[in-house]
Amino acid sequence: MASCSATSTTLLSSTPKAFSSTNPISQTLTIPKSFNGPCKPLQSQPSRSISLTSRSHSRRTTSFVVKASVSNELPLVGNIAPDFEAEAVFDQEFIKVKLSEYIGKKYVVLFFYPLDFTFVCPTEITAFSDRHAEFEQLNTEILGVSVDSVFSHLAWVQTDRKSGGLGDLKYPLISDVTKSISKSYGVLIPDQGIALRGLFIIDKEGVIQHSTINNLAIGRSVDETKRTLQALQYVQDNPDEVCPAGWKPGEKSMKPDPKLSKEYFSAI
Repeated sequence: MASCSATSTTLLSSTPKAFSSTNPISQTLTIPKSFNGPCKPLQSQPSRSISLTSRSHSRRTTSFVVKASVSNELPLVGNIAPDFEAEAVFDQEFIKVKLSEYIGKKYVVLFFYPLDFTFVCPTEITAFSDRHAEFEQLNTEILGVSVDSVFSHLAWVQTDRKSGGLGDLKYPLISDVTKSISKSYGVLIPDQGIALRGLFIIDKEGVIQHSTINNLAIGRSVDETKRTLQALQYVQDNPDEVCPAGWKPGEKSMKPDPKLSKEYFSAI
């Protein structure tokens, strides 16, 4: 497919009723030379279940199993994350992102937001970008997704934060114009054609270990996302332990056993 020959164009962003504004937003957009047209069709991998078994004790073996029933509606948590390949904006260039390429390499925080050039969304997106280094230290990549085009993403990145823009981000913003990714993760609002504020933590095996979904008006917490990620990594490194409510690194964990758990409860 031939590359786009124009070096600039004008973007007119319209928003659904849930995010309507008085005047449409007009933005001069500098198109990177790397643009090669629409991305490949999105594909997903079949789901599977994952079994988490605690360490055996001489007295009794306790099994903790996360297993999906056999149906077409598998729960996302505990199963392989739906794969996708899509176009994205990163460092003011158009790139391709394929989720399965992170398997065996990194954890992934994948979050969906409704629309570019809105209100709650930039507060979340910039908050994750400002703390990207903390997630890098945890061997984790952050990926943002909305149903907007890469042109809209680029225009938003090229807009200053003080004007409601994003400025440069430290992670990719993925374009889900076909809405296939949002639908496969169960966050698409069909009658509005936008995504709820879904967030998924995917481990290095490609398994979804955590998900939260907020309604449109409620922003998410970077602190809680990081804490949950740290708890996940701790129990994967220590499979005979579990993390109680609000657990943070350095705090006491718990043994998933009727007798051994009393050590935790007696200490609190």
